[in-house]
Amino acid sequence: MANPYNLSILELKQKALEIRRDIITMLVPAKSGHTGGPLSFADVGTTLFFHELTFDPRHPKWEGRDMWFWSFGHVTPVHYSLLAEAGFFPKCDLLKFRQFDGHLQGHPSSLDTPGVEVSSGSLGQGLSIAVGAALGSRLDGHSRRIYALMSDGEQQEGAIWEAAMSAGHYKLDNLCGLIDYNQAQIDGRVEDIMGISPLADKYRAFRWHVIEVDGHNFEEILGALDEARHTKGKPTVILAHTIMGQGVSFMHDKYEWHGKPPTKEQAEKALAELGTTFDEWHNHLATSTEPAYPQKPAGVLA
Repeated sequence: MANPYNLSILELKQKALEIRRDIITMLVPAKSGHTGGPLSFADVGTTLFFHELTFDPRHPKWEGRDMWFWSFGHVTPVHYSLLAEAGFFPKCDLLKFRQFDGHLQGHPSSLDTPGVEVSSGSLGQGLSIAVGAALGSRLDGHSRRIYALMSDGEQQEGAIWEAAMSAGHYKLDNLCGLIDYNQAQIDGRVEDIMGISPLADKYRAFRWHVIEVDGHNFEEILGALDEARHTKGKPTVILAHTIMGQGVSFMHDKYEWHGKPPTKEQAEKALAELGTTFDEWHNHLATSTEPAYPQKPAGVLA
């Protein structure tokens, strides 16, 4: 099995730029939603969807797919952008984000949006779901990999650690956790709200293999995902050190942008830094009315 895109590092960087443009543009008509976390996780998410994961966007429930669970469900701008860019639905749908006549809710719904494995939003639950999927895949003898995408703030949740203990106990080496470690949450710095450090040591104590990377360095992200795939006998967690609002100077490392959308004027400034304009990128999305399928779906490559 293989990723249907398998982009090079240069291509991943360009795709991540487009993802960031999508995020900023789709938030303006919504007038609500999260900005900082989606921007910080854009590089990790792009690497996952355009190099690592096995899937077929034409058949979202294809049995041969890997499975990914967004535990921090509120970062839907990056989640939906990745799905649209990968061909699960037309990119024009992004402009209906949080609109009554669209299918992209503020928190993801598996009943409404292709490519959403499970409805989420209540923090701390995704790892438990991923542990169940990893156990089920092992019982089925299926070679798929399971990915749990988490925030650093939700490491404050007790359910995370019960799931982490279970994964270590059952030696779930088909499970990989990825943590967007931007050190910021809605009320301030993570360490000021409820300190989680030393996070790496805590996961090691729960019998996980731990990898720490610069979450904006594609070489390091790719290397970590490869290492996780080849680690046997224990689950792996990748601590991706990222920056809230990465890519936009006035949002850079500012927790205030956790749950705030940009105004039209702020979006113009942000998109200028991202090499485009609001009108140009809005028109690009509005006219992309067909899913951008890869040349060969994963089912063909399997």
